[in-house]
Amino acid sequence: MDWKSHEKQLLKNPKFLKIAQKLEPEYLLARSIILNRIKKGLTQQQLAIKMKTSQSAIARVESGCYLPSLSFLKRLSGALQVRVNICLQ
Repeated sequence: MDWKSHEKQLLKNPKFLKIAQKLEPEYLLARSIILNRIKKGLTQQQLAIKMKTSQSAIARVESGCYLPSLSFLKRLSGALQVRVNICLQ
């Protein structure tokens, strides 16, 4: 079974769906950071050096298990040369 088929099965479970919806902002932030870093051709280590932080700090944020501060996101956006866009809908 591929991931998409497995994910469809998981999302049929109301408990899983509720947890997935709760974690969606963290997932979207982590995904955006990873995609932007890769687009710039940077490793976690290279990004960390540009930000004057540790590779493990980048890994924590990219894991989606750690929510960075706004100041960290501003430094990150500067290093990646992208804008921080916060939207409440």
